[in-house]
Amino acid sequence: MDSVHSKFEQLKKLLREYGSAAIAFSGGVDSTFLLKTAVEVLGDKAAAITAAPPFVPPRELQEAAAFCRDHQIRQIVLPAEVFTLEEARKNPPDRCYRCKKELFTRMRERAREEGFETVAEGTNADDLSDYRPGMKALQELGIRSPLLEAGLTKAEIRELSREMCLGTWDKPSFACLASRFPVGEEISDEKLRMIDRSEQFLMDLGFRQFRVRLHGSLARIELLPGELEKAAKPVMRKKITKALQEYGFRYVTLDLTGYRTGSMNEVQSK
Repeated sequence: MDSVHSKFEQLKKLLREYGSAAIAFSGGVDSTFLLKTAVEVLGDKAAAITAAPPFVPPRELQEAAAFCRDHQIRQIVLPAEVFTLEEARKNPPDRCYRCKKELFTRMRERAREEGFETVAEGTNADDLSDYRPGMKALQELGIRSPLLEAGLTKAEIRELSREMCLGTWDKPSFACLASRFPVGEEISDEKLRMIDRSEQFLMDLGFRQFRVRLHGSLARIELLPGELEKAAKPVMRKKITKALQEYGFRYVTLDLTGYRTGSMNEVQSK
């Protein structure tokens, strides 16, 4: 048995040991793979639990609901107004920790009310390479990360998802919208909508993997290196600038370094 499938068997072994599990489900690559595997292993003793805070794009919530409906998986939807917390709205360096602590505390409470022994989420082995203060909150609350425990990387999860015929196997990665803000930039519903509308616009134009980072009134667009030339063409440049300014940005820039995860942490880590 090759390494990938050995890890997959380890994942299923971990899930069996849980007895029952509520899977924190966002509709992304990792959580979809984890949820589907949990249901195959645990049957109706597994369910999805989805938070609907303001920093999750509506399209992601809709896709998550559609997956559960299509696969006849029970989904518990948990409205979570995390950003009613004043300290989270101010976006301190440990904002991710504060949000995760609040969010998963509520998830754990609801899961126990519904009779689930374990709450599990989709952190994978590659995620440890980036600055992720939210992991501390998960550890404090006893939230399990079985993909990480099994040693599965993003590429391996995509490979196994493809074998399972999951439509998310090649889905681009989209972290929560709060990750588009630099530390200290206050997070508001209006700014979240500006980012969401801007990223939806880029998606509608055919761009595949991107981020719109907010710096005050400036939008910094990160695209895959192969798509920079497409965005820089005069007609496309004008179209993007016009739309993002209509959404509320004053200045629109293209980051020549291109798309990369955790770019907001680059200055912080220096």
